[in-house]
Amino acid sequence: MTNLQSTGASSIGLVFPGQGSQSVGMGKALAEAYPGVRDLYDEASSVLGYDIAALCFEGPSERLNLTEYTQPALLVSSMAAFHVCQSLNLTPIAVAGHSLGEYSALVAAGGMTYRDAVGIVQKRGRYMAEAVPPGTGLVAALLGLAADVVKEVCREASAVGVVAAANFNSPGQVVIAGEKAAVERAIELAKAKGCKKAIPLPVSVPVHTPLMQTAADRLAEELAAIRWSDLKMPLINNAEARPITKAGDIQASLVRQLPSSVLWEDSVKAMAAMGVTTFVEVGPGTVLSGLIKRIVPDAVTLNVNDPKSFEATRMAFSA
Repeated sequence: MTNLQSTGASSIGLVFPGQGSQSVGMGKALAEAYPGVRDLYDEASSVLGYDIAALCFEGPSERLNLTEYTQPALLVSSMAAFHVCQSLNLTPIAVAGHSLGEYSALVAAGGMTYRDAVGIVQKRGRYMAEAVPPGTGLVAALLGLAADVVKEVCREASAVGVVAAANFNSPGQVVIAGEKAAVERAIELAKAKGCKKAIPLPVSVPVHTPLMQTAADRLAEELAAIRWSDLKMPLINNAEARPITKAGDIQASLVRQLPSSVLWEDSVKAMAAMGVTTFVEVGPGTVLSGLIKRIVPDAVTLNVNDPKSFEATRMAFSA
C-alpha cells in the first residue's frame, strides 16, 4: 500500500457489492459519523414509502433478506459509502458492480440519478421475487470446478429442469441457480466430477438464469422511462464484461443482466487490463475484495463500509 501515491489516481477501480453482502446495522456508523449520509436514507425513504434507515440499522434480518427490501437497502448503503468516498477525490479508471451493485456503479458514474436508482431496484427486487414461486428455486456455490465443467454439469442437469451458471465469481467458484430439482441434480453431477464443496445459498430467487426473463421483460418497461446520461468513466458490465460509456447502451445491458450470467471474474480481469491495480470496494461487506484477490493476486484491495475502513482507505491514499 505504500506505493499508492506513486501509482496515482489513474490506477483505481471502484466496485460495488450485490445481494449477500447485506447485514443488519449496515450504514449506521457512517450515518452517525458523516454529515449528509442520513439525508441519503431519508431521500430513499421518501421514494420507497417506508423507513429504509430503520430497516438497515435495526432490521429485522428476515425482512432485510427479502429480495424486494434487500436491493434498495444495499444500494442506499453503498451510496452512503460512496458519499463519504467522494472526499478522497478519487478519479477511477472504471467502475463495476456485482449484479444489483451494477446500479450503484451506474449512479457513481453519473449514468442515472440516485432517486431513479432507488425506485428501479425496488421494482427489480419485486419482479424477481414474483417471477418464480417461493420455494421452487435453489441457488448454490460450487467450489473447485473449472467454468467449462460447471457449464457441462448444468447442461446435463437441465434434463430435469432449468439450471444455469449464474455467477462466474472467481477461479474455482461458480454459483449455479434454477429450479430446485435441477440444481440438486447438478450438485450431484458436480460432486461426481470432483467438486470440492457445494454450498446452498440463502437466496430463493434464481437470478441470472432464463427463469428471470419475465422479470427482465417487466423491468425493461420501467428502465425505458428513466433518463440516462453518458458515464463519467466506463462501467464494466455484468452481461459481457465489456466497457460501457454511452447512455444508449445502459438500458439494454441492464435488461440482459437479469437472465444472463454475471461475468465477475472476466469483469475484474478487464479492469486490470485497463490499468486498475487498486480496487476499492464501496459498500457493505468485503465479499468482492476476497474474490478480486483470487482473480488478480497482485491487486491492492481497499474497502469503505464504516468509519474505520474509510479511515484506513484514506490513509492508504495519503501515505
